[in-house]
Amino acid sequence: MKSWQQRGCVAAIVVASLAAAPRGQSGAPRGEWPTYGGDLGHTRYAALDQISAANFDNLEVAWRFKTDNLGPRPEFNLQSTPLMVRGRLYSTGGTRRAVVALDAGTGELLWVHSEDEGARAAASPRQLSGRGLAYWNDGKEERILYVTSGYRLIALDARTGNPIASFGRGGAVDLKADLDPAMDLTNAPIGLHATPIVAGNVVIVGAAFETGANPKSRRNVKGAVRGFDVRTGKRLWMFKTIPEPGEVGHETWENDSWAYTGNTGVWAQISVDEELGMAYLPVELPTHDYYGGARPGNGLFGESLVAIDFRTGERKWHYQLVHHGLWDMDIPCAPILVDIRVNGRTIKAVAQPSKQAFLYVFDRVTGQPIWPIEERPGPQGDTPGEKYSPTQPIPTRPLAYDRQGLAIDDLIDFTPELRAEAMKTIAQYRIGPLFTPPAVSRAEGPIATLAMAAQAPATNWPGGAYDPETHILYVYSQSAVATLGLVPPAEGTADGVRYHQGTVLTGARRTGGSGSATAQAGGAATAPTVQGLPLIKPPYGRINAINLDSGDILWQVPHGETPDAIRNHPALKGLNIPRTGRPGQVGTLVTRTLVIAGEPGFGPTPSGQRGSMLRAYDKRTGADAGAVYMPAPQTGSPMTYLLNGRQYLVVAISGGSYSGELVAFRLPG
Repeated sequence: MKSWQQRGCVAAIVVASLAAAPRGQSGAPRGEWPTYGGDLGHTRYAALDQISAANFDNLEVAWRFKTDNLGPRPEFNLQSTPLMVRGRLYSTGGTRRAVVALDAGTGELLWVHSEDEGARAAASPRQLSGRGLAYWNDGKEERILYVTSGYRLIALDARTGNPIASFGRGGAVDLKADLDPAMDLTNAPIGLHATPIVAGNVVIVGAAFETGANPKSRRNVKGAVRGFDVRTGKRLWMFKTIPEPGEVGHETWENDSWAYTGNTGVWAQISVDEELGMAYLPVELPTHDYYGGARPGNGLFGESLVAIDFRTGERKWHYQLVHHGLWDMDIPCAPILVDIRVNGRTIKAVAQPSKQAFLYVFDRVTGQPIWPIEERPGPQGDTPGEKYSPTQPIPTRPLAYDRQGLAIDDLIDFTPELRAEAMKTIAQYRIGPLFTPPAVSRAEGPIATLAMAAQAPATNWPGGAYDPETHILYVYSQSAVATLGLVPPAEGTADGVRYHQGTVLTGARRTGGSGSATAQAGGAATAPTVQGLPLIKPPYGRINAINLDSGDILWQVPHGETPDAIRNHPALKGLNIPRTGRPGQVGTLVTRTLVIAGEPGFGPTPSGQRGSMLRAYDKRTGADAGAVYMPAPQTGSPMTYLLNGRQYLVVAISGGSYSGELVAFRLPG
């Protein structure tokens, strides 16, 4: 039996051999984790195997780092994925989005950097600690780059945490001041949760906005993606995601709606193929997530995957995944760069998970679909002033990896009585296949459209992971029902907007909370339940394994133990309820032998303690391969690294009354 040190050497050799593979999809190099997705292609893969199915249950806490003091108050939604380079772990954390450097072996705090942006941060639509940061070095200098909650790009010396005086102005680039046209530098509703990405000597930054369910106006700040010189902070290029006259796609904005419509930001992670010189941009919707009457036409580059030259910003190709979006189907996560073999031919491809449970796979050089994507008739609606797209693009392979829309067969079926009650409940609502439009809410019905894989996304910002050895992609998805209703906005709350999301039962949606743009109070009605049970049958959360050489779904397993509210429900007394999985949004990590992900939300644990489990699965079969207790659920995606011959797993946890914490696991000894 190999010792841990011997296993570490084997893993290191494997990592070294993979370093010769294409950089876009080779996994995290040298036992480190130098970028948000492990590599620039966001494979979230590490060729390490010291932690395995034989010992996963034996993991112990190596160190933990609480983020409570990294701001004026604790944070309860820590979404960071840390980086590990040269024995140091870097992360954002806290309500002020501070940056910390920790000793990766002990968790000792080495330095901290924090920006107090006052009113500017308080007005931001994207607050709290964000999802992490970026690292750059040229063999002499090492830099950390991140975007503040007030939307400024900061460059720090990775060794000391001090700002780089020669970058921008005193170490910062004002991303609002640099964006065309000029805007209010304090109150303009633009920010970013995602990390910058560094390719060569270019730092690429996207943009995010307030919730699109209840826009204050048909006008908004326009999304754009920009590249900056990593040494000086000088802007090198800007790619405008709403084409102007004479540019490709301009004709898809009817009635000159391009002139006032905003959004179309890239709020998700961006991926880069340095060898091809291309960056891949997952673009969100234009202004208003559920009503497009003010923006007729397909509206490029909304809900499109766009490939650009990362050095110049020049568009290379694009593919629109949703035409004239009305369902909040923003492309939410990083495109995954994959080298696959289809019908005997090796292809450089890009695989895009989505809220709608489709995995879209393209040749990343040309943008051609690997398998046919067919334009099929889309369901039409009856909302006044709306102009629906006649067709929507539907992939023929892989098939959807989770449920879409809503059908009778999706309804709860633990007992005939519960199924009958569910059918009675939905009688007042509109249901149908994917792309069934939102409904104007009426007391006599329909109250709204009920749908899965839309506003309640199958896959959200954590995205997926890819194994470059086996060519299998792993992605978590949830089955949850959203209520897509439209009502007139409250008087005086919207300029030129005919509808907001809401129902006659709840009124128009209004934004609330203090952290994320998804915080809300009222209007964003949850789906009806059946005696407090979910309207639909399980599984409610699952991990999916998809073979990208064939486009086949290999296995699917429920992820997350059955909630006590279901297990102990009186209507289910005496029934044997298998593991249901739990809804939420969690990211996956893949290693030499395992797929690893924490459960979403608090749930039953073997010890009975309040908390959640970090779970491992055999990556080839989906069989359980171990679990370890965490005092709170995973809220940031897990990462792993090798240090002094020992493998570590680090995950950000938080939720409920448990404030943000980084927890590092390793084997005893």
